This record gives sequence, structure tokens and C-alpha cells, in this order.
Amino acid sequence: MAEIKCPNCGKVFQVDEAGYAQILQQVRDAEFKRQLDEQRALMEQREAAAVEAARAKAEEALRAEVAKLSSQLEQVQAAAKVQQANAEKSAQELLAQAQDAAVQKLAAAQRESAEQLAQRDASIARLTEQLRAQEEQAKGAQELAVTRATAERDRRLVELQSQVQEVSAKKDQEIAVLNQRLVEQEKYKDQEIRDRDDEIERIKNQRSRLSVKLIGETLEQHCESEFNKVRMMAFPRAEFHKDNDVVDGSKGDYVFRECDESGTEIVSIMFDMKNEDDNSVNRKRNEDHFAKLDRDRRNKHCEYAVLVSTLEPESELFNAGIVDVSYRYPKMYVVRPQFFLPIISLLRNAGLNAVSARRELAEVRQQNLDVTNFEEKLEKFKQGFGRNYEQASKRFSEAIEQIDRSIASLQKVKESLTKSENQLRLANDKAEDLTIRRLTRGNKTMKAAFEEAAQARAGEYAARQDTAPAAHDEGDPANAVEPDAVE
Repeated sequence: MAEIKCPNCGKVFQVDEAGYAQILQQVRDAEFKRQLDEQRALMEQREAAAVEAARAKAEEALRAEVAKLSSQLEQVQAAAKVQQANAEKSAQELLAQAQDAAVQKLAAAQRESAEQLAQRDASIARLTEQLRAQEEQAKGAQELAVTRATAERDRRLVELQSQVQEVSAKKDQEIAVLNQRLVEQEKYKDQEIRDRDDEIERIKNQRSRLSVKLIGETLEQHCESEFNKVRMMAFPRAEFHKDNDVVDGSKGDYVFRECDESGTEIVSIMFDMKNEDDNSVNRKRNEDHFAKLDRDRRNKHCEYAVLVSTLEPESELFNAGIVDVSYRYPKMYVVRPQFFLPIISLLRNAGLNAVSARRELAEVRQQNLDVTNFEEKLEKFKQGFGRNYEQASKRFSEAIEQIDRSIASLQKVKESLTKSENQLRLANDKAEDLTIRRLTRGNKTMKAAFEEAAQARAGEYAARQDTAPAAHDEGDPANAVEPDAVE
């Protein structure tokens, strides 16, 4: 039983928990309605002040623009007056100068003799004509200057009038836009207030109809919907599914897992969603669910455990944001539903950093292992290179010895060929020294045969000489036939 004291009479009343909850709900509704009315009045005041400020600002800008255009118009009129005065002054000066010149020339002409009177009259007539032309020119210049100044003034006046009309139209348009915006804001404000009232009424009706289980499932659906909104954008390789595996008679609500491209797990989270009706009598605390959540986390081999809870709504600790309760159970957090996605992002980033650190450590270890393997490979290379060098050196020596033997053999062949060349040279010398005379020396038979043959050839030659024509040139070396000489 709870006690309630009347603030007017001071009387104390005894009410049960259900009655106390109803009174508390009524107070909350009244307070919420009062705050809503205050916010509505404040919004109306702010909108009225904004519209008034915008209207005042537009009027001030318009007045400034009109004053600026009026000042420019006065300046143009003053400039036109100054130009007109200058033109009139210039014309009067030219006229005075011409009159003075004419008077002077006329006085000089009178002082001249009678002989030059006709010439002076002509000069006077010419000067009079020039004076008239100068007067007409000055008058034309004056009229032209006045016409130009008037045209410029009229043009500037038309421009200023068009600018004034444009600014006025712009002001009217802005005032119309502001009025339209004000009407739309008023409609939107009324509609938003009606929507909020309808939403409050709907939530009240829904909560009055829902049981404790349905309330919990509503929070689960909310979290799943929030995650699916950003799944492909923020967590494309993550898994977020309902935990349906019962281990030791217990299971969690949802499991979140994410792996990188190589399949290494970045982070894993066991989620448990707890919600209850505001009118519930048997209220629980967040701490009552820690033990089961930690057991589910260990059974499903998850790294973190997160309790998404609306319990203890008046607690300043849990309303502050993400609460770390690892002093009770390792790697456990308690959050409100609005911090559901932020806690996933924080734990995921921490997991990425941890994976990166583990990968760097593995790379360092691999580098150390690579250095050790490199030293072993270098030693093996040295040994293999030494054996190969010995084999190559041995074969190189054998090849050099074989080349030396080949050189010695070739040297012998060279000596044999040199000796053969000497024998061939001697044989050639002997062949060159051989003649018929030497062959027939001491051989009478061969000598007699050679002599008979020589005589026969000499007879044939003489016969050919006798049968030759008379005009034959005996001295012609082309027709001379020498007898074969027998040595």
C-alpha cells in the first residue's frame, strides 16, 4: 500500500499499487498535456515573431531602396540644372565676346580714312554675319545641351520609376509568400498537433491491449527494422538473425556477426531485448537479466553481450546512453533502443581495430619467420653453391688438361705436316730441274728419236713456207711459225 498526502488539507490516503499507478498515469497525462500546450503557444509566438520580423525587414529594405532611388533622382536633376546653367553661361559669354569684338572693329573702322570705308563696311558686314552665326551656334549648343540633359533626366526618371515599381512588386510578392508560408505553417502545426495527439492515443490504446510478450516482440521488431534500414549501406557482410538454437534450456533474442573478406570474424554480439508496459505491476530491473545474457553469450561463442532495454525508465544511469556493466559480467553493455545502432558501430569499429592489430602482429611474426627462413635458405644456397663450385672447378681443370693434351697432339700433327711440306718442296725442286736433255743424256736411242722428230717438223715448216702467197709478209709475227725447239 502507498500513502498519498493531499496538498490542500494535508490528509493522508492509503491506495494500492494499481490505484497509485492510475493516479501516476493521470498526473503524467496532465503534465504531458500542459507541456504540449506550452510548446504549442511558444511555437505560435515564435512563428508570429518570425513573420513580423520578416515583414519589418522587407519594409525596411523597401524604404531604403526608395530613399536610394529618390537620392539618385535628385542628383540627376541637379546635374541637369548645372549643365543647363553652364550652357546658358557659355552662350552669354560668346555673345558678349562677339559684341565687344564688333564694337572694337567698328570704332577702328570709324578712325580709318574715307578711302577704307567701303572695306570696313564689308568687314562690319562680315563680322555681323559671323556674330549672327556665333549667336545661332551658341543658341543651338544651348538647345542641344538642354535637350540632352532633359532626355537624360527623363530616361533616368523612367529607370527609377521602373525600379520603384519592380521593388514594390517584389515587396508585394515577398509579403504574399510570407503570408502563404504562415498559413501553411499554421496548417502544418495544427496537423502535427493532431498527429501527435492521435499517436499518443494510439500508443495508449496499443499498450493497454498488448501483453508483456507482445511488448517485448514489438521492441525486437523495432530493432530488426532499424538494422535492416542500414544493413546494405553500413553492414553489407554482416549477419543479424533470430537466435533459435536452444542451448542448456536458454537462448538469446538476436545474434550479430560480421567477417571480413578473408573470412576472419570481426565482431560477434549476443542481443537481448527487454520491454514492459508502463502499467505493469511486476516490474523488473536490468540487472535481473545479466546472468542469462552472459550465459547465452558464452553458449553461442559471442564476443560481446548487449541488453537493449526500456526497463527502469526513471534511472539516470541507463538514460544517460551506453552503459558498460563489464564490472558485473565481461564485455556486457546496456543501451536504450535509440542507441541500438551506435553500439553496433562502436563494437564493430573496435573489432576492426583488433583485427587490424592481429593482422599486423601476424605480419610481424611472418616477417620474423621469413627472416629465419631466409637465413636457412641462404646457408643452403652457400653450401649448394660451394659444391657446385667444386664440381665446376674440377671439370674446368679436366677440360684445361684435355685442351693441353689436344694442343700437344696438334703440335705433333703440325710438325708432321711441316716435314711433309719439306718433302713436297724437295720433290717440286727436283721436278723443276728435270729436262729432256737430262733425260736423254747417255741414251742414244731416245736422242736419235728426238732428232728425227725435229727434222720432220722442220721439213713440214719449210713446205708450208713454199706454198704460201707471194704477198705474204714474212716479217708478220702473226704468221711466223717457230719450229719446236728441242733442248
